[in-house]
Order: sequence, then C-alpha cells, then structure tokens
Amino acid sequence: MARFLNATDRSEQPHIWERLKDAIASSSGFQRWQLEHYSFDNQIQSLSLDHQVRSYLRETLETLAY
Repeated sequence: MARFLNATDRSEQPHIWERLKDAIASSSGFQRWQLEHYSFDNQIQSLSLDHQVRSYLRETLETLAY
C-alpha cells in the first residue's frame, strides 16, 4: 500500500531527494543519457546535477508515456 507523506514527513523530503538523486546519478541509464547529451548539447555540462537528474527523469517519463 502506498504511504503518503504527512506534514511531519515533509522535513525529510530534501534528504530523500538527495539520496534518490545520488542513486539515479550512479545508475547506468543516467550515465548513458549524460554521455549522449554531453556529446550533443554543451549546455547540459553547465547544469547542476540536480537539473540533469530532473531532465533525465522528465525525458524518461515522456518516453515511457508513449
């Protein structure tokens, strides 16, 4: 069963995002995505890891939606 965050859990959200972001950034899928984007888009290099992971997740979810 899904667990929804209540108001007291919100203080943990930044910590959860940091751990999730680190796990995603170390995944082979993200690293492959990063290499593909580095070779085609020099702007991606200037983005923070946070923005890169968010872009990766957005593109992945858009792809899965089709």
